[in-house]
Amino acid sequence: MPLFRRKSTDLAEGATTVEDAATEGVTVVEVPTSRAYTPPKGRQTPRRGPTQRRRPIAPPPADRKEAARQRRERLRAERAEMMEGMRRGDERYLPPRDKGPERALVRDIVDSRRTVGTWFFAGAIPVVIGSSRAMPAEVQLASNILWITLVLAVIFDSVLISRRIKRLVRERFPKTDQRMGSLYLYGIMRAMTFRRMRIPNPRVKIGDKV
Repeated sequence: MPLFRRKSTDLAEGATTVEDAATEGVTVVEVPTSRAYTPPKGRQTPRRGPTQRRRPIAPPPADRKEAARQRRERLRAERAEMMEGMRRGDERYLPPRDKGPERALVRDIVDSRRTVGTWFFAGAIPVVIGSSRAMPAEVQLASNILWITLVLAVIFDSVLISRRIKRLVRERFPKTDQRMGSLYLYGIMRAMTFRRMRIPNPRVKIGDKV
């Protein structure tokens, strides 16, 4: 006659194992035990697996000084997590001015090309130095010409960026509620920021197709 066995401890009580039952001509049928299985009264409950064990609870701070230290560490960790999320472009951590698929597209448009604006502030340094009254008249004139050239180049580059933003945004988001002027300004300001200092970080390389 078949002997149904739920677990090895059931056989251990009668001093009978699977091998002994087989030698006596008794058929042993293994019955799988579900995770929700509750052993009979008087038997030990199976231990929980690693995923079912409770997480240890941190002890409360001993005094105000320790509580303040833990609070500072928690705030520091939260700020680091927020900054890392902003650099990755995670929508959960971005400020309102950076949120939305339209602004992500604007960032890609700017990041996929070289912009004159990144050289604007670098060129402004020699302009300021050369415009000093202590400099010769020729140096002052060259500084003024350089300044006018930089301004005109930035304006021309900004017009090109704005036209491309307008074309791609209307093509990919025809029902957008974003104001185009706001997107233009957003793209121009990003174009005037050094690439390494842009937040969120560029996700396209220069020359990539957007």
